[in-house]
Amino acid sequence: MPERRSPAVRLRALLREARSLPTLLLLALIAVAGVPLVVALTPEQHVEVFGQDVGVGARVPPPSLSGPAQIVQLGNTAFDLTRVEVYGPIRPRLSIGPLQRPADNGPLLGPQTAGDAGHAVRELTDGFVTWYLWGAAGMVLAAVLGSVLMAWARLVLALRRARSRGRRPVHWDDHAGPIARMTVVALTASLVLWGAAGAAAVQGTSAGLATITSLTDLVGATQVSPSPTGPAISGVPGAVVGDSRAARIGGPAGPVPGGPADPADGVCARSVDSTAAQLSLLRGERVLNLACAGASVPAGLRGPQQRSGVTVAPQVGRLKQVQGLQWVVVEIGPNDLAWSDFLLYCYGLATCDDRLSDGEFEARLATFARDVGALFSDLDALADRPRVVVTLSYDPFPDRFDPACADMRGPAGAPGLDQAKIDLLAERNRRLNDVLADGAARFGFTTAAPNLTPLCAPAPDGMGPDLQGLDRPDPFHPTALGSLRTAAAVGAALAVDPDEPGRGPEG
Repeated sequence: MPERRSPAVRLRALLREARSLPTLLLLALIAVAGVPLVVALTPEQHVEVFGQDVGVGARVPPPSLSGPAQIVQLGNTAFDLTRVEVYGPIRPRLSIGPLQRPADNGPLLGPQTAGDAGHAVRELTDGFVTWYLWGAAGMVLAAVLGSVLMAWARLVLALRRARSRGRRPVHWDDHAGPIARMTVVALTASLVLWGAAGAAAVQGTSAGLATITSLTDLVGATQVSPSPTGPAISGVPGAVVGDSRAARIGGPAGPVPGGPADPADGVCARSVDSTAAQLSLLRGERVLNLACAGASVPAGLRGPQQRSGVTVAPQVGRLKQVQGLQWVVVEIGPNDLAWSDFLLYCYGLATCDDRLSDGEFEARLATFARDVGALFSDLDALADRPRVVVTLSYDPFPDRFDPACADMRGPAGAPGLDQAKIDLLAERNRRLNDVLADGAARFGFTTAAPNLTPLCAPAPDGMGPDLQGLDRPDPFHPTALGSLRTAAAVGAALAVDPDEPGRGPEG
């Protein structure tokens, strides 16, 4: 019958084992490799926050004593939360995206209600606790596997020593006790280390969040709302901001007839028959044209735009200098998604519905949704509280593929389009418009949908094409007639009383 040892004797034996070289090596291995491995292999816990799927876990710690928490967007774009500095190896990480439309077709954009914030915090906390407990189980497994590895090493070393010195054979009973004590020390140290790391993560996260009063404080601002730029402008009730479609690239260059001239008119390819010019004629009032070819929300509307070696001031910054502004028309979208990339992809390849391009579209659409929310917030905060009309993006192609149409065949040697590609492009254009419409609805803006005749389709009124074809320098952009039809749709939206019963924000 084995001799029973007192608790004090067993404790002294454990302490001696904790100071032995094999156990010290095992503890170092667990601390240096085991913890990062457990962090990396413990799966994220998914929770639903504001209708979006959010993964909760921890980032793999770099070799440093402390580091920031992290947000990963769409699985491939990560940025540090510099306000949340955590000591130890457990540094929280949230994975977000792609944005999912709610089942009730509700909005993705706009401020969330304060009542949902507490629920979101609870969901995130529960998700992290679940992840942490799974990680603790992983630490136990790591300690056991490490102990097995070290036990094997100890037995091999003992066998070699016995063989080289001609000693009696090695018996398991001689090593079972030290190996068992080593395993107990490893398990205890692993759980203590994991517990200390968890406490440090909670303390660092709580301290960081205590200094945060807004989402901008948490994630940082890529760009604040533009400051007023340029001289003050008066006597202009309306303005148009946007990209090359609004500027009407390809038309006769020049400012809005009778409207204020701008030094950037030429470099921005603004035409005398642009949306702003057509609106000026339809409404009989001066209209400021700020649209610029190549503009996107971050580079053009909310930030400066570089074009032909000239820095064009942010269009929103110029809007803020207009005194007595009554209405603003916004025409954006394709440049933010780099729409020409998807067009070239579909024209140039036999198929263009692969997962690579679909993933890229999802990433760009999510970024566009975020940027649109920031832009609409800027417009909603304009001093004069003007009406805002958001122009939806038109689809340049008809519903049915026409193999006889040169604009669908594309350049010589290219596969060109087919019905599947047209359907794909139409669906992506619809989703772009969903982002615009959702944002407009949240902010109480009006939307206008230009009814332009697509390429390869005969004009119902016989007045000519609304869009420039592939044989033109600026294909897929409106002609003068298309610009007029766009202005007519916007004018009709502006003519509707937003407070009239039965009229929603769609106008």
